[in-house]
Order: sequence, then structure tokens, then C-alpha cells
Amino acid sequence: MNLWLRLLKLTILNWKTTPIAQINQSSFLSLRVYPSDLDLSFHMNNGRYLTLMDLGRLDLLVRTGLWRVIRKNRWVPIASSVAIRYRREMKLFDSFEINTRILYWDERQFVIEQRFTLTSGSNKGQIAAKALFKGGIYSRKERKFVDTSRLMSEVNANENSPPASPEVLAFLGAESALKQ
Repeated sequence: MNLWLRLLKLTILNWKTTPIAQINQSSFLSLRVYPSDLDLSFHMNNGRYLTLMDLGRLDLLVRTGLWRVIRKNRWVPIASSVAIRYRREMKLFDSFEINTRILYWDERQFVIEQRFTLTSGSNKGQIAAKALFKGGIYSRKERKFVDTSRLMSEVNANENSPPASPEVLAFLGAESALKQ
């Protein structure tokens, strides 16, 4: 199934989904592995995981209300880095769920965790892949990333960032080293 069809399905379903009340709550998307997702080894292509992660983050943005603010201001979400660990292969027609949640944020960037959990087959309930993503919301007009405090106030979220876990600190350290 083409990614555009998945995006259309997500758009239609988002009209019916419950908004996320707190900024660090999880978003869940239920999907299936289709022939267009496969590589030459007949399991999900490693690049397809990254593409599907976009859908998970979009769902999170829509359900938290951030997407409305982003579109209104003509801002754009920008990826800075991603680290992914593949644990189980996903085969044709396996069903799975993408769990997306914000783990941490600083003045301008978010760290988001995304987990692919199998929901069918002999590996049901097992994590197929886990990723950490760093990105922010960019204002082309101002030529800079939008302050997270501004984003939070736009959606009436008065929350402070959770402390960075050792996993997040290691990811940010590796990302910083790659930036050099």
C-alpha cells in the first residue's frame, strides 16, 4: 500500500480519534506490512521504518493540537537526527503498532521515542524496532527553530520537560558528536 494512501487513511481516522491531553502521552497507529514495504529479503525495508515513523509523528502532532498551530503559522517540522535499533523482522502482512511519544525537550528541539510492536504472528507483543528521533519546528520566516515554550503555550501545555534519561543523554551525545 502506497504511503500516500496510508496518509489519507490517517487523515480520515484523525477526525475520529481522541485528542491527546498531555504533551508526553503516547500516540498509537495500527498498520500492516504490505508488498511495497518489502526489500529483497522479503521483510520490511529498513528505510520504510523511517518513512512510517513520519506518520507516527504526524499523528502525534495532530492529536496534541500542535499540527494546527504549525499550519496556522506556516512552520515546518524538521528532523535533525534519528537512531534506530532493529530487533525483529517484520514480514509480509504482519500487523504492528507504532507507539510515538515525546521523551524530552529543550529550548528548541524534541526527542521522540518510536516503537514498532508486532500485534500478530508468533512474535506478537515483541518490539520489532525502537528509534529515538530529534527534531524541531522551524520558522522559515524567522529563519530559526521555534522555541518549545512558545509551542507549548500555543496548545495550553504548561508542562516541563521530563528529565533526560541515560538513553536520551547518550543519543544527544552521539548526535552532538556527529554534528562536529
